[in-house]
Amino acid sequence: MARIQILELPEGAGDERPSFVLVVDEYVTQRYIIGPDQPEPVDQFEGVAQKIGARAVLVFEETIDIPANEVTLTEAADGNVVRIRVEPDLTGFHEQVMDAVAKAQADARAAVQ
Repeated sequence: MARIQILELPEGAGDERPSFVLVVDEYVTQRYIIGPDQPEPVDQFEGVAQKIGARAVLVFEETIDIPANEVTLTEAADGNVVRIRVEPDLTGFHEQVMDAVAKAQADARAAVQ
């Protein structure tokens, strides 16, 4: 199942651009065509960056670990380093997305008829 991560970006002086990038990894490409008038596959991530206010959306088939998403704690007494990584539980997320896609396709078909 695909994972979603946020990569925070540094802001420059007077920078009005969004300060993060959405990173999707472990993504399995799915090709589908909405209808006969659209023979080219649909880009599932088209326009997502603008909709969520991100600077970009990066999609990878491989696993991408963003070191910035780890919190490093150092205990001064013994010098041991502890790293904590928080990952969301996305159980059922794929089904929710596929249901939304199916609804959008049905709405598009209904609008054409």
